[in-house]
Amino acid sequence: MRNDPYGGDVLSRRQNRRAVPEVAAESGLVVEDPASGFCGAVTGFEHGHVVLEDRHGRRRLFPLTPAGFLLDGKPVTLTRPAAAPARTATVSASGSVRVEGHTARTARDSRLWVEGIHDAELVERVWGHDLRVEGVVVEPLHGVDDLAGLVADFGTGPGRRLGVLVDHLVAGSKESRIVAGVRDPNVLVTGHPYVDIWQAVRPAAVGIDAWPVVPRGTPWKDGVCAALGWGEPADGWRRVLARVRSYKDLETPLIGAVERLIDFVTTGEE
Repeated sequence: MRNDPYGGDVLSRRQNRRAVPEVAAESGLVVEDPASGFCGAVTGFEHGHVVLEDRHGRRRLFPLTPAGFLLDGKPVTLTRPAAAPARTATVSASGSVRVEGHTARTARDSRLWVEGIHDAELVERVWGHDLRVEGVVVEPLHGVDDLAGLVADFGTGPGRRLGVLVDHLVAGSKESRIVAGVRDPNVLVTGHPYVDIWQAVRPAAVGIDAWPVVPRGTPWKDGVCAALGWGEPADGWRRVLARVRSYKDLETPLIGAVERLIDFVTTGEE
């Protein structure tokens, strides 16, 4: 009679057996079906079976049974590989798909002009990623009173375009009369209806119900800061800019104006 060291304990005998390793059936893995001797590489799955293709191009389907295959002559249990996590496209502050690992391209000859430093900082905050990908430089003009002369000095042409963002571009305004004097097919001027670029930030983004009405003759930024208790305009601007995280914090007219300018200066190159 054979001596049974486990005293007839079936569970103990099972635990003593060497476990058959599980191997993910990744594409290209070469295994053998011991019952048929068919040897091939994993090419996919059909109807719950693994598909193997041999070196002659013949394909066969096999069930994923425990210890059902040989890998390098040793039994293994094939399992479906874990599904790769879906890649989620990250979005830039402007709402465009962020280009990962991108090195900023060499600056184009075309330029995007804005009226002042605050305009430039706000455009950079929201569209900075897009501008670096496209190689567009934003330059503040510190006013547009001599816009026609600045355009002439710049020297536009095919591949050397100008996009100009103007504040308070409404019918009958001083700005609208200045813009009317610029007639160049390589220049696009867009604008927004707000007195200042601050006003193009949604009030809710900066924690107020509405932008204060500033009496005529009072500098707009000074009037706003006085009404809201924000201190000096420099302090007020830091507060405003810090609360802008994406295009969702801006008013629609500004968003549309900037998007049109970026499209304009990045097309039509020779």
